[in-house]
Amino acid sequence: MFDFAPDETLPAEERYRQLVDAADALTAGEGDGVANMANLAALMWEFIPDLNWAGFYRVVDGELVLGPFVGRPACIRIPIGQGVCGAAASSGETQLVEDVHAFPGHIACDAASQSELVVPVVRDDTVVAVIDLDAPTKARFARADAEGIEELARRIAGRI
Repeated sequence: MFDFAPDETLPAEERYRQLVDAADALTAGEGDGVANMANLAALMWEFIPDLNWAGFYRVVDGELVLGPFVGRPACIRIPIGQGVCGAAASSGETQLVEDVHAFPGHIACDAASQSELVVPVVRDDTVVAVIDLDAPTKARFARADAEGIEELARRIAGRI
C-alpha cells in the first residue's frame, strides 16, 4: 500500500520533485498503462492544490480520447488541434492558459474551469497522451507548475 502525504507548505519546485518521485515509485514495474494513468491522476489530485480536474487524454487513432482522471465527467473525444488539449497534442508543446475563456476554440467540459495546464507526454518523438490540469481560478498555474508536470511527463512516458 502506498500512502503519499504531500506537504502543501513546501515550495512548488520541491512539491513537484516529491510528486515525480512518488509517481516513479508508484508506476515502477507496472506494465499496464491505464492502471498507471489512474494512479497518476489520483496522485496529482493529492499533490497539486486548487484543482477541479486532473487526468489524461490518450492519442487514439488520430484523436484524443479520455483517459483516467479525477474530477467531474469530461468530454470523451477531442480532435487533435482543437481546444487546449488538442493544441498541446498537435504542437507537442505545453499549454499554460491563464484564462480558458480567452483561449481560441476552448472546449468547455466543466464550466467551473477558469485556467488550464496541458502537457504532452512524448514517447519515441510522438505525442501519446496529454496530462490535463484544470483549476476553478484564473491564472492558477505558474511556470513552476508547468516545469513540474513536464518532468512528470518525461518520467512516466514509457509507463502509460
